[in-house]
Amino acid sequence: MVISVIKRNGNKVDFDKNKIAEAILKANKDVQGRQKASVKLAKEIARNIENFDKQKLTVEEIQDMVEKELMSAEKYDLAKAYILYREKRAMIRQSNTTDISIKELIDGTNDYWNTENSNKNAKVVTTQRDYLAGITSTDITRRFLLPEDVVKAHDEGIIHFHDADYFAQNALHNCELVNLNDMLQNGTVINGVMIEKPHRFITAATIATQIILAVTSSSYGGCTVTLSHLAPFVRDSYNRFLKRYQDRGLSEEQCKEFAMQDTKKEIADGVQTFNYQVNSMTNTNGQAPFLSVCMYLGEIEEYKDELAMIIEEFLKQRILGFKNEKGVYVTPAFPKLLYVLEEDNIHEDSKYWYLTELAAKCTAKRMVPDYISEKIMLENKINQWGEGDCYPCMGCRSFLTPWKTEGNPSKALDYVEGKGKYYGRFNQGVVTINLVDVALSSEKDMDEFWKIYEERLELCHRALQERHKRLEGTASDAAPILWQNGALARLDKGETIDALLHNGYSTLSLGYAGLYECVKYMTGHSHTDNGEGKEFGLKVMQKLNDKCNEWKAAENIDYSVYGTPIESTTYKFAKCLKNRFGIVGGITDRDYITNSYHVPVFEEIDAFEKLKLESEFQRLSPRRSYILCRNT
Repeated sequence: MVISVIKRNGNKVDFDKNKIAEAILKANKDVQGRQKASVKLAKEIARNIENFDKQKLTVEEIQDMVEKELMSAEKYDLAKAYILYREKRAMIRQSNTTDISIKELIDGTNDYWNTENSNKNAKVVTTQRDYLAGITSTDITRRFLLPEDVVKAHDEGIIHFHDADYFAQNALHNCELVNLNDMLQNGTVINGVMIEKPHRFITAATIATQIILAVTSSSYGGCTVTLSHLAPFVRDSYNRFLKRYQDRGLSEEQCKEFAMQDTKKEIADGVQTFNYQVNSMTNTNGQAPFLSVCMYLGEIEEYKDELAMIIEEFLKQRILGFKNEKGVYVTPAFPKLLYVLEEDNIHEDSKYWYLTELAAKCTAKRMVPDYISEKIMLENKINQWGEGDCYPCMGCRSFLTPWKTEGNPSKALDYVEGKGKYYGRFNQGVVTINLVDVALSSEKDMDEFWKIYEERLELCHRALQERHKRLEGTASDAAPILWQNGALARLDKGETIDALLHNGYSTLSLGYAGLYECVKYMTGHSHTDNGEGKEFGLKVMQKLNDKCNEWKAAENIDYSVYGTPIESTTYKFAKCLKNRFGIVGGITDRDYITNSYHVPVFEEIDAFEKLKLESEFQRLSPRRSYILCRNT
C-alpha cells in the first residue's frame, strides 16, 4: 500500500489517488474517440497504483506506472499524449533560465542588460528592480501565455516579440500621444489628488511633468506631448502681470513692456523646471520618462505667438545643455524634440524663420530636434475622409494611423466632432520580422522566399493578436491616469478599454529589420541601387503593407508597418543568424543587422542622396518618424 510520494525537491507528501485519475482525464483532451479513458478506467488505474506493494514512490515512478497501465489498456494514443506532456514539463523545468538571468543581471556578467535599452542604466537599483520584475514576467509569458511556436520563433530570432517583460500584466500598452489639453483645461487626478486647471504657465509646466511621470509609469513605451497645449497658459501669465502693472497706475505702454518681460522670465523658468524635472525624475520603469516634445506652430492659431515663445526657449535651453555631475554641459537624453517645418517657418521672410534658424543651431550642437515636414505628412497621412493630417510621432518614434473623429469613444472632454484625433491615442504593441532570416532560409529561391515570407508574416500576425487579446477586457481602474483621468480617456470606473482597441483608435505595429541584408542576399544588390535591388526591396515593403491592410479589413483593428527602433534586437538577430546559417559574407559577418529600410552605415553615400533614396521606402513604412523634407 502506497502511503507517501517523494516529490522532485525531496519533500514527502501523502499519496492521493484522485490526483492520478484527474491527470489521466486531463490528458483525454489530446486524443479522440476510443483512445479516451473513461472515468472508471482512470479510477481503476489510480487504485492499482495505490495498492502497489511499496510504501513510498517517487513522482517519476508513479508516472511510469500510469504509462504502463494505459498501454495495457490499449490506450496507446493516450499514453503517448501523457508521455509528451511529461516531456514538455521536464523541458520547461530544465529550460527555465530565470535564476541564471537574475544572477547575471545582479552580478553584471551579461552585456545584454547594458544594451537592452540605451536609456537605462542596468547598474542602478531602480532599473535592476524593473529588470528583475521583467525577468519574472518574461518567464511567465514564455511558459504560460504565448503559443509555443511564437516563443520558439522569438528565441531563434525569426521574429522579435517586443517587451515580453511587460506582457504578463494585461493592462500595459506600448506608447501614446498624451492629451495634455484635456487634462490641463479640464483638470485631472494623480494618485487620488485632484489637480485643477492652472492659471499661469509655470504651474501648467510643473503639472505637465507630474502627468508625464504618471503616464510613463503606466505604460512601457515612450510618450509625446505638444507645446501647443501649454501655449494658452502663457497668455494667462501675461494678463496676470499686465493687471499687476495696471493696478500700479503705469502707462499702458509701460504695462505691456513690463508684463512681457515678466512673461518671458516665467517662460524661461517654466521650461527650465520642465526640463530638469523630466531628467531628474525616475518612473517605475527605472528611467527618466521616455518623452518627446512636439513643436508645431500649425496646431494652434489663436495662441501661435505664445507657442513661438515657448519653442524659442526650449531650443535655447537645449543648445545650452544641462550640467552633469561634474558641472560640464551635456546633451540630456530627454525630452526628445520634434520640430515641424511648415509655411510659417521655412522661408527667410517667414514670420517664424528665426525659430528654424535656432533649430538648425540646436541640431548642429545637440543633434536634436528631429524634423517633420508638414507638407509631406499632409501628402502621406490621409484619413478615412481623404484629408491629410500632420501630427507628431509617439515617443518610440512611431506614428499613429490617420483618424478623424467619428464619435467620442474615449469620452474626452475636449472632443470636437470631425476633427483629426491624435492626442489621447496609443499603440498596443509591436512584433518585428527578421527579413534576413526569411532570405537566408529561402537559399535564394524566389518562390521559396515569398512562401516563407507569407508564413512568417502570419506568425507575426498571430503574435500581434496575442498583444491585442491581452489588452481586451482591461478595466479603466488598472491605470486611472490613462483611462479615467484624461491622458488617453475619461472612461467610467470599471469600464473596459475595449472600445479604444478597435475602429482605428489605437494601432498594432508590424516591425521589420534587415531590409538591406535581405535584398543584398536575394539580388546581389543594395536596395538603393535604383535597379533590381530597389525594385525587390519595394516589393518586400509593399507586402508588409498589403498584409496590414488585409488584417485591418478582416478584424477592424488598425495594423501598421513600423520601421522599428530595435536597439538590442539588431544584435540579437545578428547572433541568431550566425547560429542558424553561419558566416555569410556581407550578410551575417557583422554583430548587427541594418535597422528597418535604412542605408547601411558602411555604404558610401552623401546625406542628401541617402534621404532621397530612403524617401520611397518611408512611404511604405508609414509609422516611421523620419519624414523627408523635400522642397522645404
